[in-house]
Amino acid sequence: MFLVDIFTDPAAIIALLTLIVMEIVLGIDNLIFVSILSNKLPEHQRKTGRMIGISLAMILRLVLLSLIAIIVTLTTPVFTIFDHAFSWRDLIMLGGGAFLVWKATTEIHHHMQGEEESDDGNGKVVASFGAVIFQILLLDIVFSVDSIITAVGMTDQVAIMVIAVVFSVGIMLVAANPLSEFISRNPTVVMLALSFLLMIGMTLVADGLGFHVPKGYIYAAMAFSALVEALNLFARRMRKKKPAKAG
Repeated sequence: MFLVDIFTDPAAIIALLTLIVMEIVLGIDNLIFVSILSNKLPEHQRKTGRMIGISLAMILRLVLLSLIAIIVTLTTPVFTIFDHAFSWRDLIMLGGGAFLVWKATTEIHHHMQGEEESDDGNGKVVASFGAVIFQILLLDIVFSVDSIITAVGMTDQVAIMVIAVVFSVGIMLVAANPLSEFISRNPTVVMLALSFLLMIGMTLVADGLGFHVPKGYIYAAMAFSALVEALNLFARRMRKKKPAKAG
């Protein structure tokens, strides 16, 4: 399907817009993970780390789209345990979910205990650039497989999928730095974001085991928690302003 056909066909336009929204929503998980990990890098490497991490997500998605015939077969059962048939997608979800649960739990523990891998002199955790990119790449693979398989279920036009992926990743690139800086400035938001990742990891594990949790419930819970935290941040800011006015 050529671009002209896509933008002159109402059905194709609707499919494209729907897929873009879905890719953006699915990309939130990826973006939060990239933001938290990139903030562990030295200051001068953080922006580069974010750009590389998100660019890898787009490259992986486009590569998977070129191998779409193979990706579709990932949902075919390969073995059965306790009457549940596991596919390669299930195993990828299980592995990625377990890694995300482990990573989120470890980071929460570090923040609760005040432990740090190393320090840059300003109280900021500093991790190696290679280690951060490797961890981002692992989760990029999981999120990319989930994203492409979901896209295949919505349309059979590869051109529409490619446009949706490029557009959504472009939005992620624009949002990455403001989101990361906001998380870095607000320690309570870090804990909230880690809790989101823990919940997403558990959802991926459940999905891999055959227990499908509607993503709408997950994102609704995330949106409500984010709203409550936004109100808390606003309240704290107002309390700081009052003494200044009184003086």
